[in-house]
Amino acid sequence: MSTEALDEMDVLSSIYCEKDEFELLESAERGLVCRINTVAESGRKKILLSVTFHLPSDYPNSPPDICVSSEDLSRKQCQDVKNNLVDRVRTLAPGPMVHDLVMWLQENFDDIITTSSSSSVQNEQEADVEGTWMALLHLDHMRSKTKYIKLIEKWTSDLELTGRLYTGKLILILLQGARRNIKEYIHLQKTVKVDVDSSGKRCKEKMMSVLCELPLSGHLNQMSSFEVKEIASPEELRGEFEAIGLSHLYQEFVPSLV
Repeated sequence: MSTEALDEMDVLSSIYCEKDEFELLESAERGLVCRINTVAESGRKKILLSVTFHLPSDYPNSPPDICVSSEDLSRKQCQDVKNNLVDRVRTLAPGPMVHDLVMWLQENFDDIITTSSSSSVQNEQEADVEGTWMALLHLDHMRSKTKYIKLIEKWTSDLELTGRLYTGKLILILLQGARRNIKEYIHLQKTVKVDVDSSGKRCKEKMMSVLCELPLSGHLNQMSSFEVKEIASPEELRGEFEAIGLSHLYQEFVPSLV
C-alpha cells in the first residue's frame, strides 16, 4: 500500500473518532478496507449510513470500490447512493478522497434520495402495465438458516414481493410481484453470498433452480405479504398450495422433488 493511503487511514481515524464511526476492516497487500458509519439527512429525517471503501493496492492512483448499506433505506436506494458516489469519484483527480466523498454525500444526500424515490414511482407505473408475475424456486439446503431467511425477507421487502418461503425437508420460495422485481430477486439469489459452505465460509447459492416463472392468472389475487412457514410433511405442503389457490402449481412442479 502507498504511504498516502496509510496516512489517509490515520487522518480518517482522527476525523471519525466517535465509537464505531470509523473501522479499518482489512489491511493486506491487496489493499485496505475501511468503513465509515455516518448520518445524513433527507428532509427532516436522519439516516444512518454505512459506507465501505475497498482501496486497491495502487490507491490513490486507482479509485476505491464502494458499498453502501442502511437499515433505513431500501436496497434500491442504497444502490442509487452508491452509483452517485461512483459517479462523483469519476470527477475527482487521483488522490486521497474518502473524506471528500463522505462530505459530498452528506451535502447531496437529500437530492439523491428524492431522485431515487421519483424513479421508484416510475418503475411502479411500468410494473402496473407489465402485470403481476409469479415464480417458484427450489433451494437444495440452508446451512446458515437464520441468516439466510433474514436475507430473503429483506430482499422480498425491498423488491415489494409477496409470497411464501416453505422450509423443512423441501425448501421452496414462492414469489409474486412485478416481473422485473422477480428477475432482480433471482439475480440476487444467484450472485450474492447467501449461505456458508461445509467449512463455514460464505458462499453463493449454486444449487437453486427456477421451477417456473409465469404471469399470475387473472382469477387469482396477489398474496398480501411474504411469510415463512415450516412444513412437516408433503401433505401439509400440498395443503398450503391449495389454501392459496395454487394446487395446480404444486401438482406440476413439486411431486418430483419430494
